[in-house]
Amino acid sequence: MLFTIVASSVVTAVLVICVAFLTNYSDPYHKKVSAAGFVEKTADIGGISIHYAEGPDNGPALLLLHAQHMDWYSYSRVLPELSESFHVYALDYHGHGETAAPAEYMNANRIGGDLAAFIDTVIGEPVFVSGNSSGGLLAAWLGANALDLVKAAVLEDPPLFSSAYPRVKETIAYRSFTHCHTFLQFEDSDDFSFVYYWLEQSSAFIQRYAGGNYAPFLMRTAWMYKNSNPDKAIELFFLPVPMRLMVRGMSEYDPAFGDAFYDGSWHRDFDHGETLERILCPVLLIQAEYEVREDGILDGAMDQGDAERALALIPHAQYVKTDAGHVTHLDQPEAFTQRITEFFLGSETSIGGERLPSE
Repeated sequence: MLFTIVASSVVTAVLVICVAFLTNYSDPYHKKVSAAGFVEKTADIGGISIHYAEGPDNGPALLLLHAQHMDWYSYSRVLPELSESFHVYALDYHGHGETAAPAEYMNANRIGGDLAAFIDTVIGEPVFVSGNSSGGLLAAWLGANALDLVKAAVLEDPPLFSSAYPRVKETIAYRSFTHCHTFLQFEDSDDFSFVYYWLEQSSAFIQRYAGGNYAPFLMRTAWMYKNSNPDKAIELFFLPVPMRLMVRGMSEYDPAFGDAFYDGSWHRDFDHGETLERILCPVLLIQAEYEVREDGILDGAMDQGDAERALALIPHAQYVKTDAGHVTHLDQPEAFTQRITEFFLGSETSIGGERLPSE
């Protein structure tokens, strides 16, 4: 009996300690990013309060645009190093992080216009811009439509052509967009965080990238964290870094953004091919790993045909194919930092520079 009581007390104490650690966890890169001199700020652009983190002025301006479902902090693993050579601005665009916007603003032209205004009024000088995934589409928009504000652009595994309607239906990303659309049909969607619904519906994705059937456990622990930290993005220490930062981003993500990809409205009057043809600045296109499944579904941002089509359209393009995952700056942060620093600051960014070989 005594042994049972003691064992039960030990288990209870361990659980209490684990819960306390879970609910008080903060990703270690918060301190590293802060130590590098980054400060979080907001700017009113067209009636939208845009949230961003600004680093010290150590070089030319560099604007970073995160992937869909994430936020500015997804660049945390590369911010300290990039800030040694650039004046970095890492931004939450509409529907992500702490930048809220009406559903009708969730389209490339509106967001692109606000980003151009941000460069013009807040940064105040032409920029280098690097965008990942949907952020890469927005970087392309800026390169084509804000010619005097963009000196060079990195398109980090953008879903060129594949995310446009109706082909988007043949991509793995369409599942997430469908979850966004379905969630918004719930009468109580305004009172229920999308991240819990996404975790519930994404067991196969979680099993693939987290290594187990953790969806129910993640829902529970995410709820515990948010219940203890209602004003913070969810950060779960036990997940692999890319998944950890994706859950963080999902906890502050507006599903209206994904819904606009579901119905095609995000691309209204935004044609990828026509946009790429009008980009006059040097461009580095980074293509990550992808797979075309047996059922024809594209698991990735671009297939090889998409990348080749983009390179044929962009007037001054260089190209790298890497074995990294979709968010290459999280999967291979050192390689990403070196790659874009050399591209932006090296001589090859000049108009007509040679293309980089595939890796």
